[in-house]
Parts: sequence; structure tokens; C-alpha cells
Amino acid sequence: MKRNNLTRFAFVIVILLWSLYELGVVGPYSLTSRNLVQYFADRARNKDTNFTQIVATARELVAKTPDRAFSDLQLAIGTNDITKYFPFFDAKDEIYPTTYILNRLQREASGRIKLGIDLQGGTAFMVEMDTNRLATVDTVTNKQGQIETVTNQVNATELQGALDQAVEVLRKRVDKFGVAEPVIQPSGSDKILVQLPGLSEADKESAKKQIQQAAYLEFRLVHKDNDQILDELDKGVGSIPPGYELLKHKERMPGGKERLLRVIVKKRPERGLTGNIIKNAVVVRGNLGEPQIEFQLNSSGTEIFGEVTRENVHRRLAIVLDGELYSAPEIQSPIETGSGQITGIDDVREALELANVLENPLRAPLHIIYSNDVDPTLGKDSIHSGIRASLIGVAAVAGFMLIYYLIAGVVANVALMLNIVILLGVMASIGTTLTLPGIAGVVLTIGMAVDANVLIFERIREELESGKSVRGALAAGYDKAFGTIFDSNLTTLISSVILIFMGTGPVKGFGVTLTIGVSVSLFTALVVTRLVFDWLLAREWLKGFKMLHIVRGSRIDFMRWAVPAFAASWLLIVIGNSYGIFWRGKDVLGVEFAGGDQVSMSFDQSQDIPYTELRSSVDKLGLGDALIGYQQNVSTGLRTLRVTVRQTGHGNEEVGNEVLARLQKDFPQAKFAKLSDYKVGPIVGREIRNTAIVASLVAMFFILLYVAFRYEFSFAIGAVLAILHDVFMTLGWYFLTGRELNATTVAAILTIIGFSINDTIVIFDRIREDLKLGVRGTFREVMNQALNQTLSRTIITSGTVFLATLSLYVFGGGPINDFAFTFLVGILTGTYSSIYIASALVLWWHKGQRPNIGSQVTMQTQQVATAKA
Repeated sequence: MKRNNLTRFAFVIVILLWSLYELGVVGPYSLTSRNLVQYFADRARNKDTNFTQIVATARELVAKTPDRAFSDLQLAIGTNDITKYFPFFDAKDEIYPTTYILNRLQREASGRIKLGIDLQGGTAFMVEMDTNRLATVDTVTNKQGQIETVTNQVNATELQGALDQAVEVLRKRVDKFGVAEPVIQPSGSDKILVQLPGLSEADKESAKKQIQQAAYLEFRLVHKDNDQILDELDKGVGSIPPGYELLKHKERMPGGKERLLRVIVKKRPERGLTGNIIKNAVVVRGNLGEPQIEFQLNSSGTEIFGEVTRENVHRRLAIVLDGELYSAPEIQSPIETGSGQITGIDDVREALELANVLENPLRAPLHIIYSNDVDPTLGKDSIHSGIRASLIGVAAVAGFMLIYYLIAGVVANVALMLNIVILLGVMASIGTTLTLPGIAGVVLTIGMAVDANVLIFERIREELESGKSVRGALAAGYDKAFGTIFDSNLTTLISSVILIFMGTGPVKGFGVTLTIGVSVSLFTALVVTRLVFDWLLAREWLKGFKMLHIVRGSRIDFMRWAVPAFAASWLLIVIGNSYGIFWRGKDVLGVEFAGGDQVSMSFDQSQDIPYTELRSSVDKLGLGDALIGYQQNVSTGLRTLRVTVRQTGHGNEEVGNEVLARLQKDFPQAKFAKLSDYKVGPIVGREIRNTAIVASLVAMFFILLYVAFRYEFSFAIGAVLAILHDVFMTLGWYFLTGRELNATTVAAILTIIGFSINDTIVIFDRIREDLKLGVRGTFREVMNQALNQTLSRTIITSGTVFLATLSLYVFGGGPINDFAFTFLVGILTGTYSSIYIASALVLWWHKGQRPNIGSQVTMQTQQVATAKA
């Protein structure tokens, strides 16, 4: 083995071992979650009879309540000191050492691959908005000349606007705190349901704090007679004036001493000076190194702030956050610069969190009224069938590669397995949460990994047929395939990176997974497979490349059918999308897009009806795709069933009664009884939908620029229009088949964009290559030749991805089936559009004339060919 190959081999081994370590296959971690009590017992040192008794008690408790292992361990430990059993955890300075140690153990026992709420379930918080804080107060003069205060209550439109704003603010806040891909939706007129993927007990407490930390910032004027009123209150002879209240704050003085700051402040912010005027907020250090927050106001806030300070020089202006006083400085002079400062914060982390939430203010405070542990939103039946279908799909692809490419197929499968291991290892190392959109990214990654190998193998086949030796064909095959693989993967990377930076929730998750996957695919296809082939050649074990051949020397005139195919394609797009938008209307939106009616039911705890049976029962009502899930009350441990169906013309109570009656009829033994029903808002809110659209359009713009730079402007136009064609064609067929738009549709459409551009770039690269080589003939003839040259690769790549997705469609149920159907249509339209949309548009753009790509000889050849024609 050559020296450079030894270096490459060592590098690959290091990457593999690192990935296995991150996944928990080697090292102290685990790929999947482990039993917490067993892990507690295994990790302990210096065990004695007391420790044995703790473990025994914990196991008895867990046997009764298996879903509450953390709480059961706490109960079993009681007042015992467990620090001596876990000396490797430095807990001596912790206020609650037992909780600290258990939190560390729970994090270690958790699987390295984090799963989203749709795959794993998690914790649900019902959050209520304090709508009283939305009311405004005006000061008026009555007929007697007396000053009175009048409270203006909010109307329904303002209330809904405040609730929608709170949903988007919470989404930004939770995303920024690292809780990936939450489910956040309005529930009723003043509540919000927040669902977070499986969390440790420490993370649950942190999440509660972050959700309730409304960062409701107010600037309130202090009463001009503040000192006098306080003095009278201390003497017991005075009272707080109407419209004012007493607030207190412990203020740290130089030297570490504290003093109690008391002020009489207005109950309402002055002229609407609340947190929504904050432009940005950052943490800085004060003169003594203490953390402070400096904030900048927006233009309207700066103007109002300037007016208030000009009119109240030498009065004090209190900074009130979530109803608590933070500071009350005196206005020395008008403040017209639009900046301010919050002091009195002791902890840097608290300051960072506070600065973060200040940039995402709420119109009114939020309070958690209850929390539940919830089952996966996709349903355990869909997840199990999806896992089984995915394994079947990967096996089918690997089997095809093995049969078709023989020894080269073995190498490709090794690279494919390595690809998956490294992909998951990287995801585990950076804490990526795997959700259904993330799985969509994995599916596309597998497709692109196979595609890269197919491109290389087909190039090697061509070089062998031209008479080159095995070694020469191998080198030439990799060299010629490199440009195509690089361009096709880079255009997909452009899209995925933009989705990361511009997207939210599932859109961002898809982008992260696809970015990692594409990068790993480049590594395994160009480095790992070449390393294996060089190793086989060095030992003279590789005597040739025997492969099957589906297409041999085809001479299909693809462009002959370009005009009717183009016309039929766009006609179908118009018909399908018009049917969905104008005929079906709102009926096309599933519960995750449109919101719906949600009913919660109690049931006999000994009767746990399977999801498949529940789904089948609710489907009989014809209310569209339903979201069905069990949830468990954190305090009592009692489980309830929650069913959400798309909004109908009926009231939510009537729909809830329909669902209840259906389930009672089909499952009388379960003794279902209604607990509550709500109108709930969409899971895929406006921001997720809009950012997905905007991010996709921006991605296509940058793809346009890149393809125009690497190829020619006409090629860029063809590529982008082909992507748009594939999206609209897929949606058209989706609507025509009566399916509803749901969260999985977003994942599928994003996957189609990545697949479409990849397929188009491969064909464009061969067209450009033939033009540069000066292949004789008109542009139409050159294009047809390039399409025939890549036909075998197109069939194999699209076929293998189709095979993997088909297994999801056949064996996957519920939402998995919707994703698979959408992507299947996308695969077919993406393959078709590369020929009859992208390529045809380039041909027509140049009016059949060869573009200025290639040598002067090529141009002369074109002129001769045109003259003969």
C-alpha cells in the first residue's frame, strides 16, 4: 500500500472509530437509552448494603410505575448521601448533590441519538396567557372635572393576534435555547400547547423556566412623591395611590453589601414602553465585572422614550421585568439615543438567558397550568412500521447494488454502511435531534451516496469499453466523475445550508441532516471506495470490473417528444393545483396546517388500545387524518387519550362528541369518557411555512447563480424551472389523490428539491463535457447523445431511491405513507423533468444552436452541421 493510501486509511479508521464512539458502540455511552436504575447500579463505586437496599427499593417502585424511573430513584434514595458512591461527579459544591448526580446519570443513560417529539414523545406543557395584561388604561376627565382611569378591554382579533405572536416568540426562544424541533400550537382562546422531545428532569425544569420567562419588560414611572409615600406607609398612616403599586428589589452595592430598593410605581407601562420596543440586547461586564444587559430600542421606541424622559427629568423611571423591579434610575436628562441598561443580575447565565428573551418579547405573561408526558406525535404504530420499512428499503438497495455491480457493489455497500455510521456519529456529536424530516434527509443522503457510486462505476465501465486497463479505467473513472459529483452535491449543499440558517423547526432539522449527509457522501464516495479499490489492486485481487448492463448503446431521440411532453406536464400542474386550491380549498389542509378540534378522554387504565385500531376507528368518521396520542399526567401518573381532527364546520364540542361516541362504540371495554375539548391552532404555523418557502426560493436563487457560473445562464434557468416544475407537479398529484397537506409534506417537498437538482446537474455535466470535447452534430444531437449516455445512471439511481421509498410506501403507515407517496411522485417527476423540462428549455433557449461552450473546432463543426441541415 502506498504511503498516501496509508495516510488515507489511517484517517478513515480514525473517523470510523470516532463515529462509533459518539454513537456509543464503543466507549461509555450507548446508542439507545438504558435503564436508569440499572445504570445507577452499574456506575456506582464503593457499594455497600445500604446502596444495595436503595437499588432494590428503586426496582420495586419502577415495577409499579415504569415511566417514572427518575422520581422513583429519588424516592428510594431519600435522605441518603450518594456522593460517596459517585466520587467522579464533583458534587460537593452543589446545593442539591443527589439531584445533580441523578441528572448527570440520566444524561449519560440517554441514547446518543436524540429523537424528536414525533418519534420519541416527550413532555407537554399547557401554557395560559394572562390576557388581563393586554388591556390598556387611559386617563380621562369626567364631567365633574375629576381625573379617572378607564380600562380598555381587548377584542377577539387583538387577543388572537397576541396568542399567535406568543406562539412564534416561544418557537424562537425554545429553538435558541437548544431544545430542537418543538411542537407549539394555540389551544383555545388563551392557551398554548408546548411539546418538547424527551427531556431529562433537569432539562424539564429548565424548559419550564424558559417557557414561563415571559421577559415582559416594562418602563414605568415612579411616583413623584415616592419617598413621602414610603415614609407614611412605614408609619402606618398612608396608603398606595390608585393606579400605583409597591415593588421591591435587592440591589447589590460595592463591596458585596445589599440594600432593599422600594419604589411606588405605576401599574402600567408609560405610553406603551414595553419589551416590543427592544431592538437587540447583549450581555456586557460592569466596572466591577458584574454582568449587565445593554439594550437598543427601535425607532418608534426611541421616539417615545425620548418624549417620556424629556417630560420627566429628575423623576425616576423603573425597569420592571415580569412584574419584578430590576432598577429605578433617576432621569438626569432627556435620553434620545435609544439605548439602556439593566443591572443587578448576579449570574452570567441568567444574564445571557435574559438578554435572549428580551429580543423575543411577549405582549402578555405566560403561566404553565399543567404538564404531561406524551407519546410520539406520529403514533407508535407509524414509527414501528417506518423503522421496518426503512430497513427493508436499505436492504433492497444494498441487494440491488450487490447483484448489479458484483464486486464493485460490495465496495459500494461498504461505503453506504460507513456513510450511515459516520452520518449518525456526526449527528450524535453535535446533539442533532432526529425527526421525520431528519429521516427524510437520511433517505436523500442514501440516494445521493448510491448516485455517486453509480456515476463512478458507469464512468469506469465506459473507460474499460474504450480499451483502457483496469488501473487506467479506475483512475480515469474517478477523475471524470469527480466534477459531476462535486457539482451535484454542492448545489444540494447550497440548498441545505440556506435551510439551516433561514429555516425553523422541522425545516432547520432537515437542512442539518442533509448538510451532514451530503458532506459524508462526498467523503465515502471519493475517498473510501477509491481506497478500497487501490488496496485490491495492490494485492492483484481486482482483475476486472464485471457488471450487469441494463441499457446498451441506446439511441433514443428524447427531444422528439419535448414539446408535447412539456405541454402535457404544465397542463397537469395547472389542473392538479387548481383542483387543490380552488375546488378543495381549505379541505386540502390537514390538522397540522389548519388546526383542528381536540378532545381529551379518560379510559380504563388496564385497557391500552393499540394505535392502529384507534386510527382505524376515527377514520370511519371521515374527518380526515387524525393526530392520536396517549399522554400521562406528571403528578398522578394517570394516562389519557388525546385525539385531534381537522377543523370542520361544526363546533369543537360536537366534533369531540362524534369522536367520543365512535370510540365508545368500537371499544366499550375501554370506558372512554370526555375530559375536555379545545380548538387548537396549526402545528405548522405561519412562520415555519413562510420560512420554508422563502428559504427554498433563496436556495434556488443561489443555485441559479452557481449553475450560471459553472455552466451557462440557460442551464441555470433550466435547472431552477425544473425544480419548480417538480414541486408543483408533486403537489398537483398529491391534491388529485385526495391527500391532506401535513408536516410530512414539508419534509417530502424539501427532499424533492434536493433530488431534482442533483439529477439535473448530472445530465447537464455530460452535455457540457460533450460540447467541450467537440462532439460532432447539432446541439439537439449532442443533447440526445448526452441523455443516452447518462440513461443507465439515471435509471439505476432513480430506481434505487424509488426502491427504498417504495418500501416506506408499502410497509410504512399513516404519516410515513404520506411522505413516501409524495417522494415517489417527486422521484418520477424529477427524473422526467431533467430531460423534458430542464434539457428542453436549454435547447429552446439557444434556438437549437450550440452554446458557446468548447473550442473553435466545435464551433466550426456546428456551422458545417447547420449548413448540411
